[in-house]
Amino acid sequence: MARDYYFLSDLHLGGDGELEHCDFVDEFVSFLKELATKDSDTELIIGGDLCGFWETTTVQGTAMFDEIVSHHGAIFDQLRETGKHVKITVMAGNHDYDLACDPAFRDKLAGYNLELHSAISLKRELLGRTLWIEHGQQSDPVNASPDYGNPYALPLGYFITSTVVAGGSRHSTFGRGNWLKDLRSVATEQIPDWVLSNYFYREMGPAIRAVSTVFLLLLTFTVAALVGEALSLLGILNVNILLDNPVFRSLGFVGSVLHAIVVVNMLILFFMLVVALPGWLVLHDVIKTLRRFRISPTELATGEGRTNEVYIRRAREVFAGHPETSVYLFGHTHHAFLQREDDRVIINMGTWLKILDRVPVRFGYLPSVYYPTFRLNYFHIRAEQSQIVIRYIEIPKTPARELGLLQRFVTLGRKIPAPPEIPEITTIDVQSGATGDASALDSTSAGS
Repeated sequence: MARDYYFLSDLHLGGDGELEHCDFVDEFVSFLKELATKDSDTELIIGGDLCGFWETTTVQGTAMFDEIVSHHGAIFDQLRETGKHVKITVMAGNHDYDLACDPAFRDKLAGYNLELHSAISLKRELLGRTLWIEHGQQSDPVNASPDYGNPYALPLGYFITSTVVAGGSRHSTFGRGNWLKDLRSVATEQIPDWVLSNYFYREMGPAIRAVSTVFLLLLTFTVAALVGEALSLLGILNVNILLDNPVFRSLGFVGSVLHAIVVVNMLILFFMLVVALPGWLVLHDVIKTLRRFRISPTELATGEGRTNEVYIRRAREVFAGHPETSVYLFGHTHHAFLQREDDRVIINMGTWLKILDRVPVRFGYLPSVYYPTFRLNYFHIRAEQSQIVIRYIEIPKTPARELGLLQRFVTLGRKIPAPPEIPEITTIDVQSGATGDASALDSTSAGS
């Protein structure tokens, strides 16, 4: 039994078209080389979705693995070399669900010194306590197999991925920007909003985009002017400074034309608002109904509906049914975090894929912008005296500059949503059951 465990998840190697490209080859190979220098009682556990079989639609069966290896030789060569020194265990995820269905994959992985674990859960022990590992897809109704291990019991997520994601990547080179290859980095409920954003900023004709931008900015100004006029009529403001301002006056005839355009737009907007009032009442009732079903339109647009509640609930079920479990680890959602539950810890292992963060624009009604980031990471768990010590290590990576000038301008000053902070070191005292941060421990060993 190993005494040092390393955990990571969701590498998603492979796929059709541009999905063959991997952004983190150098970083992952370096990590594996460092791991190869550890003691033989070390184990790396890859918690699912090592491969993107769902995105690989040109071949079937074990040939999918061969196809992926052919495009990621550097990674699999290093996996084979590192596997000579430390144990490497691969779990099945949803994107490589075939690993749980076809025993022939076991020999394929063994050729690269990878040991396949095809069951839903995996357990390891430290100091008499259990580390419980799952990929997490069985807690996700969109991606859970209704009959785990049955190759034909495929969830909705399979059909979305194999058609939309793989299809989009195959045709991504036809776009002005090769952005469709990032489709797998987008939550399913965000796809319409993300596509609209990329169409507007990347695919729309420059002349149409310029006119649309001016129109939307003018609409924003008109809304503000209409509000100012209402406040002026109510006596709250002495004057509507958006209509009666020195800029219009200084422009002479051009200023008069602009003033007239704004006034006409205000009148049109006013009548649109009057007509829209019944529609607003209907929309309000629809939103109320959706919330009753625990579906929020805001969450659908922003991706906030993809919360961790269902996975936290699953972890608590494991803790309740298996009191010896001290740590529950899962992946699948791509958002790394660490949460303490009394004397136990819940960990999401995150992803090595690019992460796309939705950032609302600062000006007007333009589509939101999706900023690319990376959070390459792994967790190292080991026993130290009477404590289970959990170390969190991030590998810095800056994405290539992808956003256009307009995207950077309309989000000027906006901050990318910060990911949850994860303590560098967290400890579980097995004797007392106390859990806490261990910043007093030797921080120089955090990357060991």
